[in-house]
Amino acid sequence: MEDLLKIKGKNIVIMGVANERSLAWGVAKSLFKAGANLIFTYRLDRSLSKLTKLLSDNSYDAKLIVQCDVNSDDSIKNAFQEIGSKVGVIHGVVHSVAFAHAEDLKGDFINTSREGYAFAQDTSAYSLIAVAREAKPYMTEGGTVTTMSYLGAERAVSGYNVMGVAKAALESSVKYLALEMGKDNIRVNAISAGAIRTLAAKGVGSFNAILHKIEETSPLKRNVTQDEVGDMTLAMISELSRGVTGEIIYVDSGYNILG
Repeated sequence: MEDLLKIKGKNIVIMGVANERSLAWGVAKSLFKAGANLIFTYRLDRSLSKLTKLLSDNSYDAKLIVQCDVNSDDSIKNAFQEIGSKVGVIHGVVHSVAFAHAEDLKGDFINTSREGYAFAQDTSAYSLIAVAREAKPYMTEGGTVTTMSYLGAERAVSGYNVMGVAKAALESSVKYLALEMGKDNIRVNAISAGAIRTLAAKGVGSFNAILHKIEETSPLKRNVTQDEVGDMTLAMISELSRGVTGEIIYVDSGYNILG
């Protein structure tokens, strides 16, 4: 299988591990098992503490851990310059970063503040563009950029509000980045994951109802797991998907196909 994946020894940047339930952590576990070299970014010191504990508890060794605030162009540039100087070539980036203010998720969408709208877009969508721009100079052997989305990008999901609009912008950005970066043999895709109990999911008031709805109506009659999202992301980063770019890949028990 390693020969098919061709990912052993590749340098992959993982952005967005908040705790053991994070989608980014699910991806990291799958990549560790496949033999990839993982570089992690974190924003705050408390995030670094959680990350280092996760790695230690699971007997994983990171190739590098670097501070990066995706709301700052300088921070992103500095992070990737440090990564590039220490590992040389970057073969892949996993962007699993999204955030909106609680008041913009709990209230009515029509009351979204201008500042809240801009912040959600900056953190959840524009950050992908900025990250791709700074990673590109070090992706000299081609590679992949993979981000995390959700069905709320294309359908109105109660309680998802401004985050749904940000995810819609994220998915559109995936396509434009794929169009531009393809000539450099860099593929850009998104994983649209089903409902999973992550830290971010706590901010969606209708989350429990969504879980039950998927169990009742999805073709597989169950919710997906963090590991399933991780394994599909591994496939999208690996040589198995070498002909795929600009796509939104659903890992949601087939729920997205329902009318």
